Amino acid sequence: MDKEKLFPDFVFETSWEVCNKVGGIYAVLSTRAKTLQDKLKDHVIFIGPDCWHDETCPFFKEDDALFPEWRKEAFREGLRIKVGRWIVPGEPIAILVDFRPYFSHKNEIYGQLWEDFQVDSLHAYGDYDDSLMFSYGAGKVVESFYRANIPDDKKVVFQVNEWQTAIAALYIQKVLPQIGTIFTTHATGIGRSIAGNNKPLYDYLWAYNGDQMAQELNMQSKHSVEKQTAKYVDCFTTVSDITARECKELLDKPVDVVLPNGFENDFVPKGRTFTTKRHSARKLLLRVANALTGCKFDDNTLIISTSGRYEFRNKGIDVFIDSMNRLRQSDKLNRNVVAFIEVPGWLKGPRKDLQDRLAINKEYDEMLPNPVITHELNNENDDRVLGMMRWLGMNNQKDDKVKVIFVPCYLIGDDGILNKPYYDVILGNDLCIYPSYYEPWGYTPLEAVAFKVPCITTDLAGFGLWANKEKPGCGYSKIEDGVEVVHRTDSNYNDVADNIRDVVIRFAAKDKKAVESCRHNAEALSKKALWSEFFRYYEEAYDFALRKAEKRMADRKNG
Repeated sequence: MDKEKLFPDFVFETSWEVCNKVGGIYAVLSTRAKTLQDKLKDHVIFIGPDCWHDETCPFFKEDDALFPEWRKEAFREGLRIKVGRWIVPGEPIAILVDFRPYFSHKNEIYGQLWEDFQVDSLHAYGDYDDSLMFSYGAGKVVESFYRANIPDDKKVVFQVNEWQTAIAALYIQKVLPQIGTIFTTHATGIGRSIAGNNKPLYDYLWAYNGDQMAQELNMQSKHSVEKQTAKYVDCFTTVSDITARECKELLDKPVDVVLPNGFENDFVPKGRTFTTKRHSARKLLLRVANALTGCKFDDNTLIISTSGRYEFRNKGIDVFIDSMNRLRQSDKLNRNVVAFIEVPGWLKGPRKDLQDRLAINKEYDEMLPNPVITHELNNENDDRVLGMMRWLGMNNQKDDKVKVIFVPCYLIGDDGILNKPYYDVILGNDLCIYPSYYEPWGYTPLEAVAFKVPCITTDLAGFGLWANKEKPGCGYSKIEDGVEVVHRTDSNYNDVADNIRDVVIRFAAKDKKAVESCRHNAEALSKKALWSEFFRYYEEAYDFALRKAEKRMADRKNG
């Protein structure tokens, strides 16, 4: 008979993206926060970097009523912190750490890391120092809070996310061995670097030596902290089966538990509000397209997008552009298409000429200069999206059935052109495309289907593999199931681009009833990825870590 799972009385969790919206991990943690709050009610504490200092963090509200005595003690100990709540559903307690004071002790900290855990910081550069100083500070905060506020008989788990916060777990394991530690890598640094440097990752994964590749790609220190934390931590986790294989090969450590990324769908509007917002988003997107290109677009226009971080190859932005070009040249497409590339570039600001046109509520029949981009960039001549579009001759001419528009900014509602947050824009799409080459999970396609937008992804994305598993029977998920999963390898780029073109043509030809079926199935699939479905994997990781900590304490007592 299975033992009853151990569950923590307190959970600490840290990430560079706690109260700091810079990537997909923010969405993972902020949506899971409500589930943790429901289960632990203020016994879950998130720790993030204080990147704002004297300015106001838009994702955090300070609360002087929280732990006033401990805050005084922490200040006496030299901790510079803000205590309050993360402004997300559930409003969990959050502590922001000013990590700047630790730079004066950097060499001592790195020396101790080498002595205790063989973490090599000799080759550090760039964001390594900021990240590890924050990570060290997060560990000190957990230590201080635990000693002041938590009785010894309580079960405590500390989870760290990505290499940026890894050493916090090592520090706690050393000074508070009774705490169970979990390290989650959302993508291995060396795997992402291999893929981003145009090297074939998957065909030769079995042959790569992680340490050798780290030296070749000049990332020895980041690789070292990730590898050593995976080795020493109580429970090593990642987000998908495909990344688990990567961890085993490149970090020389199999993962203990796979933690797929769920979400809460409370940010998805319901009923009439959804319909109104969808109509508003479509109207806005087509207005922007008209103001740029001088072409008229009726409501039968197929609106497509891709989005995410600006990783040109890893996120498949190159394939997206290529597939849209092939679609543009096809004689089988029966509708006009407007395709948006929503990835943040080196932004200078919104285009004044486009703003002037949008300020007047009218249709235009003359295109603006450079009608492929909504904002100005600092590096327009060197930008890879614009460069590839120029090379392919994609300039949104009047007779092009497919128009491609680059929106090179974070959509948080103040970009000067769309002026809507991402979640109010995405629901205006008919189809989203994420042809990833390197994608440990894939939060963007999950968000798309939550908004009833069918999407195309690949089987090199953790989400794509999961969608295939959820398909009734066997085989690859199709657009009729809500998600089309395209087979992708190191060497079939052209096949992927052609397949995406063909799926779009097939989808564009569907009647209203068939499209509604696709949209319904997309939404149904998204509900299988709610945290209520996926949190059981975290319970497994908590149990694993707590049992390792219990054994460590028993061994010390008996030894």
